[in-house]
Amino acid sequence: MDKEKKPSLSAPPLEKGLVMIFTGDGKGKTSAALGVALRALGHKMRVHVVYFMKGDYPYGERESLARFPNCDISIFGRDCFVDPRNVEPEDKEEARKGLEKARDVIQSGDYDVVILDEINVAVSWKLLDVNDVLDLIKNKPEKVALILTGRYAERRLIEAADLVTEMTQIKHPYDKGVLSQRGIDY
Repeated sequence: MDKEKKPSLSAPPLEKGLVMIFTGDGKGKTSAALGVALRALGHKMRVHVVYFMKGDYPYGERESLARFPNCDISIFGRDCFVDPRNVEPEDKEEARKGLEKARDVIQSGDYDVVILDEINVAVSWKLLDVNDVLDLIKNKPEKVALILTGRYAERRLIEAADLVTEMTQIKHPYDKGVLSQRGIDY
């Protein structure tokens, strides 16, 4: 018995690509952005995730996203945490490369959804100039959805966005000594 081929669920191109920000001190900012990515991928949209400050760490979502032929990933950052009180020149250089890649991806016409993961932190910690990110937003094509994640979203970025969600921490297992768990937190 032959399986009947399912009809394509391809969505029409976005009429308006929104600028979305997921910020705050609570958990779930990247997860929310990747939820949008998963939804878009389910509609055969093209997604690109640009990671800032997250080096070559074994994040589980990268393994999952890599299985989608219409999803690309770019990773920028060293293999260690950035110290906001002592930012290394390499950290700024990696962030600059990430922003350049983001600009190319957004302007390419190849993607419907672009996620800039942890870019808010990169701006807050002065790895990137907020004006450069505002320029990125201002010049993005109309039909590209752009998502910025990370704590400390700058006021001007919030003002430039169409949707802003702040995750508020009410309770966290870390407070009881439970460390990050593979498959849940990364």
